Amino acid sequence: MTTLYDFTLSHLLGGDLPLSQFEGKVLLVVNVASQCGLTPQYRGLQAVYEKYADRGLVILGIPCNQFMAQEPGSPEEIQSFCETNYSVNFPMAGKIAVNGEDRAPLYQWLAGENAAFSGDITWNFEKFLIDRNGNVVERFSPKTEPDAEEIITAIENLL
Repeated sequence: MTTLYDFTLSHLLGGDLPLSQFEGKVLLVVNVASQCGLTPQYRGLQAVYEKYADRGLVILGIPCNQFMAQEPGSPEEIQSFCETNYSVNFPMAGKIAVNGEDRAPLYQWLAGENAAFSGDITWNFEKFLIDRNGNVVERFSPKTEPDAEEIITAIENLL
């Protein structure tokens, strides 16, 4: 059975980002964009990360430019934007496709035909919660704020 740990992404600023390094952690995987109406969710993501990182939570931001080209920047521009505007210090992967023919294998696993929570990603900031064993346990709408009670409760139950 495939788990999150079987995938390797590119790190935002180059090199590999093997997801096996997060084995035993709880992950919130989020497709992100810098020029979206939901971009201020970075603030909530960072706050949740800071609150729970010492208990084993990792937030993984994955830039995607598939929704109205709202993530057009270079890796350096994305990194600078996130650090400058939201003090983001959680891991960020390189830009990938989350839907369509070019959908990255990770997103095929998260949302593809045989996924526990199948269906196309609807917009930027869709969230998947992964348990300590690398299994998807929840999927949250892009409009659900990172610090919403339902997300926080789900994270606390896994920690």
